[in-house]
Amino acid sequence: MKLKFSKMHGLGNDFVVLDGVRQSIDLSPEQLRLLASRNFGVGCDQILLVEKPSQAGVDFGYRIFNADGGEVEQCGNGARCFVRFVHDQGLTEKHEIRVETTGGILGLRLEADGAVTVDMGVPVFAPEKIPFLSLTDELVQLLTIGNEAIEITAVSMGNPHAVHVVTDIDTAPVASWGPLIESHPHFPQRVNAGFMQIVGRRAIRLRVFERGAGETLACGSGACAAVVAGIARGLLDSPVRVTTHGGELTIAWGGEGTSVLMTGPAVTVYTGEIEI
Repeated sequence: MKLKFSKMHGLGNDFVVLDGVRQSIDLSPEQLRLLASRNFGVGCDQILLVEKPSQAGVDFGYRIFNADGGEVEQCGNGARCFVRFVHDQGLTEKHEIRVETTGGILGLRLEADGAVTVDMGVPVFAPEKIPFLSLTDELVQLLTIGNEAIEITAVSMGNPHAVHVVTDIDTAPVASWGPLIESHPHFPQRVNAGFMQIVGRRAIRLRVFERGAGETLACGSGACAAVVAGIARGLLDSPVRVTTHGGELTIAWGGEGTSVLMTGPAVTVYTGEIEI
């Protein structure tokens, strides 16, 4: 089977994007892992599949698969690439579109300067909805990692995140703690582990160990989760500049009950065709 694809990235968080509107695509986990392999396939952090909508009032369907072949609910950097892809491929001429994901409906807007703004929806702190196994709904909770108890804030941006504040992300134990947080038994569907360094009231640095992908150069939903956690804890003021290894995002949140807005770039690297 031959598949046409676009290789894209949002701040270095890279994707293989597939048009499931004009071609029929049904890939097994093994085929997804091959496609994502940097040695044997195209290579990417996630695979994005554009589909026809299944309900009225939305423009497209949108499925997200991690490099390990597992399907996930949300990907902020991928959502920005999604908008660029459907425009570049002539699938729409709209500058504002609505897409359905397993994590909910997203509103996406292509800005005049080429940047993309994503309405990431209202963040969720209720432990049972993240899901996060906890006896309380406290904003800051202790999580035991090895022999150490660390403070985290658990939040869902359509997918689960655990945000940990560190003094310096350059020396933060992302490689060692990331996998332990990701697979912690208190997160039954695993979790994205965010390590946030506060630079000022409107600026942070961030590294994220993503569920099913490992540490990536940037994580859009992770940036949203970190900013939301920081604002909710009284550490940050909106809007916030988020600096990742891959570049910068701007995240705005008006507080409880309001949507999170993420603005940043989306780049097409190349298009191609692969035999699967």
